[in-house]
Amino acid sequence: MKVIILQHDIKWACPADNHQHLETLLLQQPGADLYVLAEMFSTGFATEPEGIAEKDGASLTWMKRMAKQLDAAIAGSVATEENGKFYNRFYFVEPDGQVTCYDKRHLFTYSGEDKRYTSGDKRVVVNYGGVRFLLEVCYDLRFPVWSRNIADYDAVIYVANWPSSRIEAWKALLRARAIENQIFVIGVNRVGNDPKCEYQGGSAIIDPYGKTLAAPQDFEEMAASAEIDLNALNAFREKFPVLNDAEKFMIII
Repeated sequence: MKVIILQHDIKWACPADNHQHLETLLLQQPGADLYVLAEMFSTGFATEPEGIAEKDGASLTWMKRMAKQLDAAIAGSVATEENGKFYNRFYFVEPDGQVTCYDKRHLFTYSGEDKRYTSGDKRVVVNYGGVRFLLEVCYDLRFPVWSRNIADYDAVIYVANWPSSRIEAWKALLRARAIENQIFVIGVNRVGNDPKCEYQGGSAIIDPYGKTLAAPQDFEEMAASAEIDLNALNAFREKFPVLNDAEKFMIII
């Protein structure tokens, strides 16, 4: 499976402009099976979502159109308002229009995200093209129990607005999640600036050995691609069955 990660800038609180810009970038990268965008790709990381979060589903409608046009899945998160509550909602949209949603579990209290948004309570794995993808958002990366592989997924997708001031943590944790879980890690972070932070990217696709398969240049708006090779993954797990020795536990929410 060919995956393209799109490390992109985001115009603050302008969904229509961001859709148009991303559409141009996506159409320059044909031939992938999955395209991954950043966290809150249509607005930027809005910790005060009133008047910014989407009620009309415009970004989801756009994702469905692009998925059909590209004949590929598209993934990314959107600030969403539903029944008076706000969610940082990860959408995984398939070319036939099927949608899988994950609401960000670990809200970023340091920025006040928890004061406005509602936390998700479900761990979500989607099977697409024979690959099982765990869906995660930004701050989730810091909590390894939430992404522990219990033999139920092959790759994890982290979409983020992770600032330059903490970029080394982002890069180290992406690699750690790949190694400890024997999985592919797909991490997409934005570049540019919002009203509070600078972002340098650090997006990457990492294999189960911790090797970087693809990575855009830091601070650059650009795409990168890699193949998710399930045969190689399964052979590695069979040869070196680390997960068989992991502790059994239950997550209490």
